[in-house]
Amino acid sequence: MLDVAGSGAQQTETDQRDLPAAGAADQRDPAASGAAGGQRDPVRGRAAQADPVAAGVAGVTIVWADNNGIPRSRTVPAGQYDAAVERGVGITPLFAVFDSHDGITFEHAPLGTPSGDIRLMPVADRLVRLAGQPGFAWVPGRQVAADGSAWPYDQRGVLERQVARAAALGLDLLAGYEMEFHLSRAGDDGDGDVRPVYDGPSYGPAKMLAVDAFAEQLLRDLDRNGVPVGQFHGEYGPGQFEFNIAPADPVTAADRQLLARQTVHAAARAHGLRASFAPLVTLGQVGNGWHLHTSVSRAGANLLSGGDGPEGLTAEGGAYLAGLLRDLPAIVAVSAPSLSSLQRRRPGYWCGAYTFWGVENREASLRFVPATPLLGAGHANVELKPSDASANPYLALAAVIAAGVAGVEDGLTPPDPVREDPGGWSEERRAAHGIRRLPVTVEEQLAELRSNERIRAALGEELVGAFIAVRESDAARATGRDAADVVRSYRWLY
Repeated sequence: MLDVAGSGAQQTETDQRDLPAAGAADQRDPAASGAAGGQRDPVRGRAAQADPVAAGVAGVTIVWADNNGIPRSRTVPAGQYDAAVERGVGITPLFAVFDSHDGITFEHAPLGTPSGDIRLMPVADRLVRLAGQPGFAWVPGRQVAADGSAWPYDQRGVLERQVARAAALGLDLLAGYEMEFHLSRAGDDGDGDVRPVYDGPSYGPAKMLAVDAFAEQLLRDLDRNGVPVGQFHGEYGPGQFEFNIAPADPVTAADRQLLARQTVHAAARAHGLRASFAPLVTLGQVGNGWHLHTSVSRAGANLLSGGDGPEGLTAEGGAYLAGLLRDLPAIVAVSAPSLSSLQRRRPGYWCGAYTFWGVENREASLRFVPATPLLGAGHANVELKPSDASANPYLALAAVIAAGVAGVEDGLTPPDPVREDPGGWSEERRAAHGIRRLPVTVEEQLAELRSNERIRAALGEELVGAFIAVRESDAARATGRDAADVVRSYRWLY
C-alpha cells in the first residue's frame, strides 16, 4: 500500500528568530521524523495508508536537484509506485553534468560518454500528496548505481554523510531557510522586462493585498504539504516576496526547500502568476536570496548561546562560526554558484559580498543571530547570506556542515565581529581586518573550490569534478553575451 498524506534580498527584515527554536532539543518532537522546534511534521505525523488510485492520486513525481540547483524529476503512475520503491526508476548518469541550460558537458572524464544508467529511488517515508496538484504525490529521490550501491554523484547522499560525521562527534545541526521570490503576471516570456505583480512600497499590507488570493492558497498549501512556515511578507524589490521555513534536521530542511518551491509554482499558476526564484530577475534590481540559517548543539544545548564569547557564543559555537568564515569562499562557490549569483552579489545589497561576520549585521556574509531573553537560548543561529536557488540544497548544506564541524575539530577562534559595512572602507583597512571580497568571477570561485581540501573531501572528488565541469560549461555559454542577457537566461530556470 502507498503512504499518501495531505489534501486535495537584499534588505530582508525576516530572520529565524521568528521560528521555533533551532538547536533546543527539549523542543523537538521525537515522534515526528525530521520535525523541529516542537512542531509535529504534518506529513509524517498524520500519514495514512491508502491505495493511491482510491486516494485520487494519478501519479507520483520523484524529484532530485542537479548541480545547478534545478529540480529534475520522473513521474510514475500510482499503480507502479511500489515497484519504483523496490527497484527505482532508470535515469541517465549524465544529469550530473547537465549545465544550467540543459547542455551536457563531457569534460568530466568519468561521465565522458552517453553510455550507462543509474536508478532513482524514492525516499518513501517523505511522500506527500500535493495540495496544489491533488492528482499527484511528491517524493524526494536518491540516485544509486545500477546495482543499488551508493553512487558518488548523489547529492542527497553527500549531505547524509556530513550529518552522520557531525553526529559521530556528538554534534546535532538544524537548518532553516528564508526564501525570496519574484511574482509577475503570467505571459512574460523572458525576452523583455518582466511585469512585477506589485511595484509599490516594500513590506506593506498593500503589497500583500495585491496577491491576496495567491497568498491564502500558498499558506494553506505549504501547511498541507508539511512545510512549516514562520511568516510571509512582501519584500524589498518590485514584485518580491518572502517566507521562512522552520528549522529541521539538514536533510529534512533540504527536502522541504525543494517541496516549497514546487508549492509556490503551483499556487502561482493557479492565480495567473509566474514565480521566479532566480538570483536576479532583472539586472540592476535586488536579487532573490535563500538565506540559510544553521545552528549546532551538543547534548541538547545550543552551542551558539550560553557561553562567555561574543553575544554568548560558547567555545565550540565560536569554533563552528570560525570554521564557516575560514572556508567561506569555497562554501559560496557551492551555495551561490551561478553566473546570476555573481551578478547578484554586490556590496551594499545585503547579500554578503565580503568575508566577515557580524552580530545582526545584514551586510555580513555570516550574520550571527544571538539568543535573547524573549526568544530563548535555542534561537541563536548563523545566517549564510550568499545562498540562492542556483545551489543544490543538499550540497550547500553539506559544505556548511563540513566547514563548521572542521572548525570545531580544529578549535578555531573567530575574529572580532564587524558592526559596520566594510564596503565603504579602504582596501588597507579591510586587509588589516582580514576582510576580502568574495569571488566575482567563475574562475575565482572555482579556484577557491579547487584549493579547499575540506570542502572537496566533503563533496567527494567525483562530484566536485562534475560540478566544476558544469560551472565551466555555463561560463563558456555566456561568453560574449551582455550582463542583461545572462540574467534573462536564468530568469525562468528557478
